[in-house]
Amino acid sequence: SQAATMKLKHNINPVLLQFINFIVLVYSLLTYIPWYILSGSKQAIAKAKQVKARPVNNKPGSAYRSVNSLHCLASVLYPGCDTLDKVFKYAKTKYKDKKLLGTREILKEEDEIQPSGKVFKKVILGKYTWLSYEDVYIKAVNFGNGLAVLGQQPKTNIAIFCETRAEWMIAAQACFMCNYQLVTLYATLGGPAIVHGLNETEVTTIITSKELMQTKLKEIVSQVPLLQHIITVDGKPTTWSEFPKGVIVHTMASVQAMGAKADTGNKQPSRPVPSDIAVIMYTSGSTGIPKGVMISHCNIIAGITGMAERIPNLGEKDIYIGYLPLAHVLELSAELVCLSHGCRIGYSSPQTLADQSSKIKKGSKGDVTTLKPTLMAAVPEIMDRIYKNVMNKVNEMTSFQRNLFILAYNYKMEQISKGYSTPLCDSLIFRKVRMLLGGKIRILLCGGAPLSAATQRFMNICFCCPVGQGYGLTESAGAGTITEVWDYTTGRVGAPLVCCEIKLMNWEEGGYYNTDKPYPRGEILIGGQNVTVGYYKNEARTRKDFTVDENGQRWLHTGDIGEFHHDGCLKIIDRKKDLVKLQAGEYVSLGKVEAALKNLPLVDNICAYASSFHSYVIGFVVPNQKELAELARKKGFKGTWEEICNSPEMEKEVLKVLAEAAMAANLEKFEIPVKIRLSPDPWTPETGLVTDAFKLKRKELTAFYQMDIDRMYGKNVK
Repeated sequence: SQAATMKLKHNINPVLLQFINFIVLVYSLLTYIPWYILSGSKQAIAKAKQVKARPVNNKPGSAYRSVNSLHCLASVLYPGCDTLDKVFKYAKTKYKDKKLLGTREILKEEDEIQPSGKVFKKVILGKYTWLSYEDVYIKAVNFGNGLAVLGQQPKTNIAIFCETRAEWMIAAQACFMCNYQLVTLYATLGGPAIVHGLNETEVTTIITSKELMQTKLKEIVSQVPLLQHIITVDGKPTTWSEFPKGVIVHTMASVQAMGAKADTGNKQPSRPVPSDIAVIMYTSGSTGIPKGVMISHCNIIAGITGMAERIPNLGEKDIYIGYLPLAHVLELSAELVCLSHGCRIGYSSPQTLADQSSKIKKGSKGDVTTLKPTLMAAVPEIMDRIYKNVMNKVNEMTSFQRNLFILAYNYKMEQISKGYSTPLCDSLIFRKVRMLLGGKIRILLCGGAPLSAATQRFMNICFCCPVGQGYGLTESAGAGTITEVWDYTTGRVGAPLVCCEIKLMNWEEGGYYNTDKPYPRGEILIGGQNVTVGYYKNEARTRKDFTVDENGQRWLHTGDIGEFHHDGCLKIIDRKKDLVKLQAGEYVSLGKVEAALKNLPLVDNICAYASSFHSYVIGFVVPNQKELAELARKKGFKGTWEEICNSPEMEKEVLKVLAEAAMAANLEKFEIPVKIRLSPDPWTPETGLVTDAFKLKRKELTAFYQMDIDRMYGKNVK
């Protein structure tokens, strides 16, 4: 079974193991009946087995809908709230003085010099200070009115290029109220991509932070001729002589002060209607220059309506930690879901998230420890990192501690796969691991890329909570599917949300058909109110990716390949763009190869590469420094980190490990990488080799490793 392959290996005396198993069996029998009666798990187990979505008719290729919206797709969160400004007004009236947005105060900043001579900035942070729903509403109204004073007109574009923080959400709400079209750009986009986005949308105003203005905007501002106003959200920047003439720098506070003084007696006509564009979201896409996706008010509202339905008991007791980029549809949607349901949002960053995070001074508290969130979103890259860190710590334990942890881990894995819980293990063994994320997480939301079964199971076990795996695209306003909290299966992304329907279209070239048995397979098409308007100033691409059927339903062609299981849950099995035909005619799915190898302790990241002019697959690997150094020591190889990575001898050793794992994962012989390049440097969004969600940018990686590709394909391999 899958659970058996994911179990951890121990080295316990077989006789002792039999005795322990007997004790566990007695404990399970004694606790089963009271647990079954008191915990309500009978209901949860029944729900997990239920059919979650059905096809709307019996024809092949029929759309699947959630059983909760078979006859009518949901599109509105609250009656009459059909635009985002109305949703916020409703929430403000309902939750008035409740806390909404929280930010930690910086008590102290200091430079820490590393042994290598590098200087790392460290911070000591205080408590969270909170703005209520009413506070945020007033700040947003004043900011929107202040922008009008600066000349911003309804239905015109305004850009935000800023880290995830309370001011980002305040600025967004101001734009939603005044019907300004918010252009979002990732803070990690490279210069040319930022210039492209700003010039294509013809913005005259950009909202940013002091740091991004100094580090990113300063170099490119002269290439954006229409720019007139720069607004910094965090106070006055240092004097700025080299700015081009005609560009004025304001602070957010000064714009809000202008708005508070302004006479706004007659501004009713500027309110948005549901079909108006709320956001033009530039995706850092894994290919080419970024595309601006036009997302309307009704698209976002339909999307967050669908998402909210999958989070049980969502409400005022919940605290969400916001640290992923708000320019990403996953984070923006998650925060809008929280804002519309009375939850608190505490802001953080990847550098200050946990006690061990890079910017947190040793001995002081990271954001999760202080905030103790109940809800958190993460991309698989972050979950994979947590998984590897905890497993490294387990390997450093004494033999007794390690075996105890492994026994508890394997026992809980079996219980979870049956639908049972393990309160004793949770409080005695996993409490410490759970505290890494504050100790109160009740649901982890995961999106952005596929999450491996091993990592998902690890999060279920160690953090004692369900992982809601989702699937959606910027082009579908982030909505598509999310697994239900009582569905503890792995490797699937759940049933369609109540706001949309999903059908599978035949893809002949890849050999996927919606008549396949036992599961229908094909390209995933998403339909519903959440499907966006299209790409900004790119009619040709819009026509290619979006279609409208005879009933007027809008469909997004995702390029992902999926299969529907009997209970109506979707599994992503391939991607059209990742399919490469080798010289001999075999098709290789690069994503499938990467998924099989990415979770090895030795591998921090991997990109498979294949060419139709050659007969074998190659790969670029970012090795785990600790694991590779240990492998080098075992093999008697001495040298610096760069020398280890550049060594043909070590490449061969790593290839052996990859080949073993590939065979264990049942990859075909032609899918297994034959040659690799070990990269001494990690791939981060700053390098431009991965997106903000840590998805591989294949085009950029190919260009970066072109010399290595030529070398690896330079001579025939027997």
